[in-house]
Amino acid sequence: MAVTQQLARIPAEYLASCRQSADASPDGDPLWDPPSADVLDLDWAPFLLEWVCELGGLEDVHRNALRQALNGETAIDLAFLNTHPHAIAPFGSGPTALSAAQVARVAELLGEIDFPALLAALPTDEAEAASLIGNGADRIVGGPKKYLLRHFTAMREFYRGASQRQLLVVHWWD
Repeated sequence: MAVTQQLARIPAEYLASCRQSADASPDGDPLWDPPSADVLDLDWAPFLLEWVCELGGLEDVHRNALRQALNGETAIDLAFLNTHPHAIAPFGSGPTALSAAQVARVAELLGEIDFPALLAALPTDEAEAASLIGNGADRIVGGPKKYLLRHFTAMREFYRGASQRQLLVVHWWD
């Protein structure tokens, strides 16, 4: 089983309900099960997305927004989601989240990123681009540019939808 980056957009009330369920359950089960339409699997793209933005010279404010979009923050206590045997992040660090206000700001900044222009700054030859990107980009079926554009676009749309609905975004590796 591959370990991949997962995002879920949820209302604050759902998170509170999960916290109450974990507190009430003898084994700490938070009953975490966000709707599949509100979960995004970013696969292994996060590291590659960050590196392409670095290579393309994306300015700090947008690179920081991308990092926040991919990594969340630890200000919201999610320890109850990382308790055995119901941990949602059994691999890597524990889950993190962004508040609805943070999601709105990240969505705005992601919307300003011209990701195709960043990809255009890479060599036109896919093998050369993959070599420059590194981190296994040479093993991506169909080439890294299409893969990264697809994942960046999905993430931007995911955040746009979360912002419009004033939802939190929870991050974890699974």
